Amino acid sequence: MLPKSMTVIEAREAGGPEVLVAGERPVPTPGPGEVLIEVAAAGINRPDVLQRQGLYPPPKGASDLLGLEVAGKVVALGQDATRFKQGDEVCALVNGGGYAEFCVAPEATTLPVPDGLTLEEAAALPETVFTVWHNVFERATLKPGEWLLVHGGGSGIGTTAIQLASALGAKVMATVGSAAKVKDCEALGAIRAINYRAEDYVEAVREITSGHGADVILDMVGGDYIERNLKAAALEGRIVQIAFLKGSKVEIDLIRLMMRRLTLTGSTLRVQPPETKARMAQAIEERVWPLIAEGKVKPIIDSTFKLVDAAGAHKRIDDPEHIGKIVLAVK
Repeated sequence: MLPKSMTVIEAREAGGPEVLVAGERPVPTPGPGEVLIEVAAAGINRPDVLQRQGLYPPPKGASDLLGLEVAGKVVALGQDATRFKQGDEVCALVNGGGYAEFCVAPEATTLPVPDGLTLEEAAALPETVFTVWHNVFERATLKPGEWLLVHGGGSGIGTTAIQLASALGAKVMATVGSAAKVKDCEALGAIRAINYRAEDYVEAVREITSGHGADVILDMVGGDYIERNLKAAALEGRIVQIAFLKGSKVEIDLIRLMMRRLTLTGSTLRVQPPETKARMAQAIEERVWPLIAEGKVKPIIDSTFKLVDAAGAHKRIDDPEHIGKIVLAVK
């Protein structure tokens, strides 16, 4: 029998990590096409930080609790939810509510835990893998043999993009902020990691690719990187913007966009229609899950914190020295 209440993490106001405090709420009930997951672990992502700061409100109808990915056991099924049964170990992409002992998830974006992974490792997958798959392979159509430049190579997104692109036959470069991260990213499959504190990544990309440039650029930095990406891109290159750590309001000269026939695009995952996410989930299970089971792609876990220490976990994700994902251990 399920308990009536559960421990959750609430943001008592917009602000720093210290606004995250433990609270108590009723255990939710799954609706049509949903499953209820007893959460073993929840991944922490940059959108959680933005929501904590009051800059990224949840979409209409979503939980106000932080947390966009969870892993655990299915403990209840909503109407028309037929794929999983109680007791199945799963991980799921959700629109919110992950920082809790129980979380409702759409069955369409709930996937079995890949073979060989713990629940904590599985909790680090959904938000990151969905983001990389959609932006790098669907929107930017990265192909085997092409050059991919990943900004923020040491992040959860970055470490996933490096591994997945390498496993699918692309040649990967990454920008990082320390010599230690250079080694980490090259160990994950990057042909070259560029320490942006020590060298100009535009010049480095030209040198590494023998003047060709990056066919695809995945950028979460923004700011002055936006115009510099136009210089680093190959002819008919595709640049995908997924975040703006250095700001989104910039002045750029778009003549390079025209002259080099570049594509500049971007997306957010959370507000995508359910049917779009369901399609992504199917493609990811078919194309990515086997790579994880074979050990060619793995979640990189920086550190794990207890659920009640979500504030400590957010302090860690705010630390630029972290590499990979940070996870909340709920059970």
